[in-house]
Amino acid sequence: MAATAQNPMEPLRGDEKKDDEYEDELEFSPFYGIEKGLVLQETRVFNEAHVDPRKCQQVITKLLYLLTQGESFTKSEASDVFFSVTKLFQHKDFHLRRMVYLCIKEFIPSSEEVIIITSSLMKDMNNPHDLFRANAIRVLCKIIDGQMLLQIERYLKQAIVDKSPVVAAAVLAGAVQLASENPEVVKRWNSEVQEALTSRHPMVQFHAVALQHALRSKDRLAISKLVTQLTRGNVRSPYAQLLLVRYVAQVIAETAPGAGGAVRPFYDYLESCLRHRSELVIFEAARAIASMKDVTAKELSPAVTVLQLFLSSSKPVTRFAAVRTLNKIAVNHPSLVANCNIEMESLIADSNRSIATLAITTLLKTGNESSIDRLMKQIGGFIGELADEFKIAVVEAIRALSIKFPAKHRGMLNFLAMCLREDGGFTYKRAIVDAILAIIQHVPESKDVALSQLSEFIEDCEFTYLSVEILHLLGEEGPKTKDPARHIRVIYNRVILENATVRAAAVSALARFALECDDLRPNIIVLLKRALYDSDDEVRDRATLYLAQLGASNDVETARNLIAPEWMYPAKNVISSLEEYLASGDLTQPFDLSTVTKKAPPSPSAHKPHGLAAAVIEGASGATAEERYAEYAEQMVSVPEVAALGPVFKTCAPSQLTEEETEYNVFFVHHVLESHDVFQFHITNTVPEQVLEDVSVLFDLADAPDFEEEATVSLAVAPTEGAGQAYVVLRRTCDGPTAASMPCILKFKVKEIDPSTGEAEEEGFDDEYQLEDLDVSPADYVKATSVPNFTEAWDAMDEANEVADSYALGERENVQEAVETVIELMGMTVCDGTDMVPPNARSHTVSMTGTVVGDAQVLVKLQFGMDAQHNVAMRLAVRAEDPSMCDCIHNIIQQA
Repeated sequence: MAATAQNPMEPLRGDEKKDDEYEDELEFSPFYGIEKGLVLQETRVFNEAHVDPRKCQQVITKLLYLLTQGESFTKSEASDVFFSVTKLFQHKDFHLRRMVYLCIKEFIPSSEEVIIITSSLMKDMNNPHDLFRANAIRVLCKIIDGQMLLQIERYLKQAIVDKSPVVAAAVLAGAVQLASENPEVVKRWNSEVQEALTSRHPMVQFHAVALQHALRSKDRLAISKLVTQLTRGNVRSPYAQLLLVRYVAQVIAETAPGAGGAVRPFYDYLESCLRHRSELVIFEAARAIASMKDVTAKELSPAVTVLQLFLSSSKPVTRFAAVRTLNKIAVNHPSLVANCNIEMESLIADSNRSIATLAITTLLKTGNESSIDRLMKQIGGFIGELADEFKIAVVEAIRALSIKFPAKHRGMLNFLAMCLREDGGFTYKRAIVDAILAIIQHVPESKDVALSQLSEFIEDCEFTYLSVEILHLLGEEGPKTKDPARHIRVIYNRVILENATVRAAAVSALARFALECDDLRPNIIVLLKRALYDSDDEVRDRATLYLAQLGASNDVETARNLIAPEWMYPAKNVISSLEEYLASGDLTQPFDLSTVTKKAPPSPSAHKPHGLAAAVIEGASGATAEERYAEYAEQMVSVPEVAALGPVFKTCAPSQLTEEETEYNVFFVHHVLESHDVFQFHITNTVPEQVLEDVSVLFDLADAPDFEEEATVSLAVAPTEGAGQAYVVLRRTCDGPTAASMPCILKFKVKEIDPSTGEAEEEGFDDEYQLEDLDVSPADYVKATSVPNFTEAWDAMDEANEVADSYALGERENVQEAVETVIELMGMTVCDGTDMVPPNARSHTVSMTGTVVGDAQVLVKLQFGMDAQHNVAMRLAVRAEDPSMCDCIHNIIQQA
């Protein structure tokens, strides 16, 4: 009954009825007011001379409900319940017996008590009723230990091939549990399990497949062989095939994508499952394809097609599953999902608001600039009816859309401001504020409007954290706006009306305005003087400090360092240094901040994957590519030999130099600086019997005349968990981008580990390991940047500096595939949503912008055309202030 999903401690009622309307129809949850003490007293009915089966079932139901709600039972309470329930074991009522089995299984008895019930359960294993036999087996598999398992092993093996599918499925399900504790015993049942794999009953085959996988769960090679065997076999059960699809997805995830566009292993099987008669198998196969690492548009296309059909299903759960999967696909492949926009638009009015929300957010990801206003208007009509989690999904979609279509930022900011004025929890409001901050960062011209909306929001903001964050932003960006004075009133109101934390943040924001705006300084000093009489000491101290600096110091830089300091020391390092200072016992000398190292401490890396797989997994866990690249750059800057070279212009994507299965795993990250290239090598030793010391990478620059080696930073010891870093610094002898392929060798000293002591030998030997060639492309020197209006920027650039040429891209499935390939190759920002090709289009134009190393802006127009034979031609036109930069962009295509 749907109503029982409500809070069991409250009477059942419909949300749409008022108090005076439901009094006559009031219902109560069967678990309303339930308490453990009362239920334990009710267990006395188990001891009555004439047992009432229905009453006993109700008491057992309450006991099981308490367990599922997390209620804990003491050892004595559990023993009392167990012994009471065992008295019902010989009752003839089928329904009561089922509840008794379930209760015994959940109230797992101690080892001393198991023997009391074991004999009865073993007797039931030979009962003529299949219901008793199946349930007895399930309970036994849950409560027995390894020694008792050996006594009943013969019975369990026979039950696997029993004629009754209920019994066979029960013993196979129990064997899956036994496999974790007693795998050697269960492995002896292999011949019977193989016979169960050919069963015609779907549940028997399902549990047999699950058991085969459980026995091989710790052996990747064995799982791969099992999957190969089952995909070639005759798995008819849709449930078993669903499991098999999941195991295939697991094998694919642990296998590198095929080189040169080769088909992945088992991909053909997943594609064949898209034509299965069961919707379960079809959806699971589509989800598995969508979840593949580095999946291509060609691989995704069949999955998107079947999901598009699911959007028109009459079943809400099918529509929800399809639209949720398409929503995830749209993040990286919006053009593929754009073909489903017609079906998506019909779901906007779906009665299930979860489906409608996912449809809207997917359309926002795949739609074009002209449809944004219409979609946001439709969202505004029902967003107030959604739960916060769905509202957050809409806000995240708006945030991504604002970066894609910066010209529409005003309408999106108005929509977000409307959301701020509505009711909502902290997580929802924080998501909105973060979205507005992201728009300010990526669309600078939106700053004035966004700051005004945030100022209005903190007038009624009930969340201290958000108020402090917005006040900090106002202090940083407010003085730079056209009319900074209009923010002063809002900030000072916080000093008067808010709690101490917000008041302190408001005082700091006022000081920032006084520091940056000379004409406002006298008035702000008057306001700060009023804060000297605040009831909170933190507010008073801040006001005193800022007034002293603003009034006494003529050195603007000194005042700025005190009012808006740039802290250069990691907090962990400061804490560590302070602890050492206190532990030394010599407190006569003051603490010296210069003793604190500015290098960030290494993050713990135990139990983490290594190699390029680690980078991929980090991306899947929520960190964006920009965040991971920034982390690599921070690691590099923390090395003194590299930090002095200057700021990082661009950090490129990681690239593998070894196979994942080799004994030494190495991938590198290419950092481009103004006149240098830094190669950061992440090295992992996967051989625990060896220690690798003094690890470095040697380059052969014979075929790279544009580079000269300047420095090498070795890795002291290569870790066996996580990855250590080594660096090679090359100086570019050319002015602009270049290309090269450089052979490289991993050089190190090997020390064997003595198995008796676990210590490494004192003497080692030098060794080398050949890595794959390290490739540098002209695209590495081009950074994605954006412009507010591409057309205006293109027209403003001197036409005489334009360099254009035509290229043949060969046969393609459609124009969209060619567009995506070139965009990925160029690594530049697509403007105005021109990466979206209309369905069945034969021609298309893409606008892109970027910055070449040396801060030279380039503008690119790509014009694609397809003939009847699906051959695609492309015209590339580049404009730049420096004509030589245009040739660099053409080199990216020529050398691809």
